Amino acid sequence: MAAPILVFDSGVGGLSVVQALRHRLPGAALAYACDNAMLPYGRREDAWLVERIQAVCQAAVAASGARALVVACNTASTLALDALRACLAIPVIGTVPAIKPAAAVSATRHIGLLATSATVSRPYTLRLIHDFAADCRITRVAADALVGEAERLVVGEAPDPAAIRRALAPLWAAASAGEPALDTVVLGCTHFPLLRRQLVEAAPREVAWIDSGEAIARRVAQVVTAPDRDRSAGPSFVTAGDERLARGLAAFGFAPPRTLYPA
Repeated sequence: MAAPILVFDSGVGGLSVVQALRHRLPGAALAYACDNAMLPYGRREDAWLVERIQAVCQAAVAASGARALVVACNTASTLALDALRACLAIPVIGTVPAIKPAAAVSATRHIGLLATSATVSRPYTLRLIHDFAADCRITRVAADALVGEAERLVVGEAPDPAAIRRALAPLWAAASAGEPALDTVVLGCTHFPLLRRQLVEAAPREVAWIDSGEAIARRVAQVVTAPDRDRSAGPSFVTAGDERLARGLAAFGFAPPRTLYPA
């Protein structure tokens, strides 16, 4: 039996990382787990979240026989990576907002950070800005509504264009007269790349949209140098049954989900 690379998220956002992994490691055995019973993570207390993330990930690793865990969730990564690495015997790869690559491509030095409220002002995020984009103006926008729009997209519902425009509006209002226009937007939540086409359509002008998927996939390829291969549908796991979510996971190449009951 193949030992898969397990991708974990609170919801469907990690599927954007699955897309990057399939591109970087074609044929690699993958598994997916989401804690959809507790979505969204961004509104929950930090200490509780660390315990919950540990419990769900331990249960998913045991159920899947995973050889590596990708925490495809910015909130979970900024809170629980150390705890996960302490309690698991397999490599754990995290996710951080793509501030560094955004700073490398921005010509105007005005960058938008589109993230959840749990990520946009977290000390870890502020350190990334300090370390890699100190010479840039960073317009930080909490766009929690986009998480729900991405979840709807994956289960077959149409995202609301008006809700997407409202979420993006603070980005375009950020530059005052005479200041450089924002030219780069960091998608600081793994849900958001799933909406890339809708985001581009809602933008009043062309900007560069930067996410972490490719960087995560590159790091996984460095850590798992000879991944097991499996062309069949990979296992998936949820914490609450949802037929629509099962159909969405199938569209990304996963078998019908099994329900986890974390301790």
